[in-house]
Amino acid sequence: MNPLLRRLAPRTLRGRLSLVALTTAALLMTVLTVAFTTVTDRHLRHQADDELRNRAAAVATTIDTAGPRVRVLETANDQLLDANVWIYTGTHLLEQPPSTTADSTLTRAAGRLAAQRERACSTADADSPHAVRLCADPVGSRHRATVVTALDLAPYRSSADTLLLGSLILDAVMLACTYALTRLAVGRALRPVRTMTDQATRWSAVASGERFGTDGRPAELARLGSSLDALLDRIRTVLRHERQLTGELSHELRTPLTRIVAELDWWQARPRTTAETEATHEVIADAARSMRTICDTLLDDAREDDTATAPGTTAVEPVLRRLAGPWRGRTVLDVTEPELAAGVAPALLERIVSPLLANAVRYARSTVTVSARQAPGSVRIEVTDDGPGVPAAFAGDLFQPGRRADPGDGHDGAGLGLPLARRLARTVGGEVSHDPGHTPGARFRVDLPAG
Repeated sequence: MNPLLRRLAPRTLRGRLSLVALTTAALLMTVLTVAFTTVTDRHLRHQADDELRNRAAAVATTIDTAGPRVRVLETANDQLLDANVWIYTGTHLLEQPPSTTADSTLTRAAGRLAAQRERACSTADADSPHAVRLCADPVGSRHRATVVTALDLAPYRSSADTLLLGSLILDAVMLACTYALTRLAVGRALRPVRTMTDQATRWSAVASGERFGTDGRPAELARLGSSLDALLDRIRTVLRHERQLTGELSHELRTPLTRIVAELDWWQARPRTTAETEATHEVIADAARSMRTICDTLLDDAREDDTATAPGTTAVEPVLRRLAGPWRGRTVLDVTEPELAAGVAPALLERIVSPLLANAVRYARSTVTVSARQAPGSVRIEVTDDGPGVPAAFAGDLFQPGRRADPGDGHDGAGLGLPLARRLARTVGGEVSHDPGHTPGARFRVDLPAG
């Protein structure tokens, strides 16, 4: 694009759409104006020709062609009929307007029309402001005489010019209204987009859990809202994953770093023997190797992360299928969406669901159902069994560490599985809960952020 045109081109979508609408309307108005002007000129010319032929018919009533010679009958007050009228017999001029001469431009034009001996019209001085329209009409059955009438086209052209000016003014008004209304309409249409963009910017800055949703929005804005919600979920998941990774890294590196600092403090406290120095070096080297192993492990996990999902997200179905594998004959997996993703790491999802599934298999009479579905802003996983269920008296202590409903049931558990699952879920903004209204059996829900 030409640099000048690039600088002049509107920079906003509203300006560009308004310019497109203005250009389209201008082309349409130009076509309509040209068509209107053409039709108007043709209509005015037909009006002029009709008037000329009516006058010629009136003059023809005064011409006698019955005798051997063509005669023009004189009538009272025939000055009006004689104005701008030529009468020919063959090519011989019988009468002409008093204001013209035999060699004038109009008389010569009238003679040429009369020589054709047929109905015809032409315009004399068509390009000048004083154009005159002439029409020839033969008289009599044998066309022995011809009447040529003339009419000044100035009034007709003045009317055509007035109509053209009015059309141009109307076009200008229509184009101005089109541009203004288009800018107004596009601005109002884009206002929700601007509002949603500003909200998404504010929410992403603080990793807010608020979302746009799709209720009460036009289809296009609902689709945009869904895309922005998915993007905000990914941003929140990535930030949560980074915080979790930072916390894990800090926790894992704290021990070897503490060992290094302690050994250095001990070594610097007083002069040490060679054996003590070598022992200190060995401890520091071992701590450094431990730190390197931790870093390598984290890097390997990052490299092996599934590229189809964002960091810190997990495809739910493969994890649930892997967990249910050892009890394939007793578990039923029900995932409504194969692409369902949770905003947690795979290992964390396993650690949350695993104790729930193990308890369900332990207490189920025949079948355990593991289902997963998309909920507004989250992923819900439900583990349901057909066992005896949770005793009502124990429901309040269900998630208390070290508490068991029946310590003498022969199971060697310590009562830590459910509390650990809830604690892990809450660290990532999720929740593990028990559905007391489900009977028979027990149902546990896991709500996790959507991936």
